[in-house]
Amino acid sequence: MDVRRLSLAAGCREARGLAVVIDVFRAFTCEPLMYAMGAAQVLLEGDVERCRAERGDALLVGEVDERPIAGFDFTNSPTHIIAAGPAVFAGRRVIHRSTAGVTGALAALAHCDDVLLGAFVTAAACARYIQARRPAVVSLVAMGMRGTTPSPEDERCADYLDSLITGRPYDHVAALAEILHQETAQRFLCGEKDYLPREDPVYCLQRDLFPYVLRAERQGGWVAAVRVPS
Repeated sequence: MDVRRLSLAAGCREARGLAVVIDVFRAFTCEPLMYAMGAAQVLLEGDVERCRAERGDALLVGEVDERPIAGFDFTNSPTHIIAAGPAVFAGRRVIHRSTAGVTGALAALAHCDDVLLGAFVTAAACARYIQARRPAVVSLVAMGMRGTTPSPEDERCADYLDSLITGRPYDHVAALAEILHQETAQRFLCGEKDYLPREDPVYCLQRDLFPYVLRAERQGGWVAAVRVPS
């Protein structure tokens, strides 16, 4: 198995084989949490106007460059999703938009055999899925901030996945020490913006909370994040 390390939007264009598109802060932490809150379906869509035009009875969740989107029900925050809970999400279809993770996954789907949506919360399940299928090529794509600037949380999550797949060493304590002192975490922890809650990194840095992977699959005219037991 050839495990390749890639980064940012360019990495999604280069990815081949089975790709894991990694967005820890916050897209691919939010999606399994929405399912945990009872969502019936999560759809991936990069175009804000299509989200609005085709929402029907769906909830709209997302951001543009971390900022809330007018007319959307929620921004891309685990804290807000958990606070809303099953009373809001149970049985609902969700259309999800994010600047890095969602757009990256959609780009990778154009030329990869399989696309998984990666974060710490589903990492062990991703690794089991990959080990069971043993693809010739695995592309670990750390999306970084807005798909343009590397971020430690996505790079270290790729390290963790690499460790789970190949057995290479990984130190989560060292990873946390690095992540929490960098800008991508500090912009939450400083508490200056209500759409970047202090609690979000706490949820995003938990490992292996969910026993399934999220796989991007084409369904009609949409791409869905589908739960696949690992």
